Amino acid sequence: MDSHPIENLMKNTMENIKDMIDVNTIVGDALNSTDGTTIVPISKVSFGFASGGSEYLSEKQNENDLNYPFGGGSGAGVTVKPVAFLVIKGDQIRLLSVDHKNTYEKIIDNVPQIMDMLKDKFGCNKKEDDSKENSNDNNFNNHEI
Repeated sequence: MDSHPIENLMKNTMENIKDMIDVNTIVGDALNSTDGTTIVPISKVSFGFASGGSEYLSEKQNENDLNYPFGGGSGAGVTVKPVAFLVIKGDQIRLLSVDHKNTYEKIIDNVPQIMDMLKDKFGCNKKEDDSKENSNDNNFNNHEI
């Protein structure tokens, strides 16, 4: 039994959509800069698809004939919207959102950098503070109460 014309129409449309999109559309190809930074674009992909058809009886056609003329069409739409960039430099990985509407999102994105800054700031001073505390403890022990 022959397939209905709408089946062929939908099959062709879906095959063309498959050809247009692959995994590199969502997570793009990595871009390498001269300073060793790797940038990977991340996108949101949206699809829309519609297909329709109609069979109609023409004036010249016999009513007993089951092969009615067919008219149909289909369409598809694709939207690719960048949402973030994954930035890799050395041992640091950051996700930079394109849309910074949310303040909390900005804070969460910057937490690793803030923690590194705090470690560097207090990590160096801690050694000095430890030696001062030890000397203060010794001084306290040397005093009579």
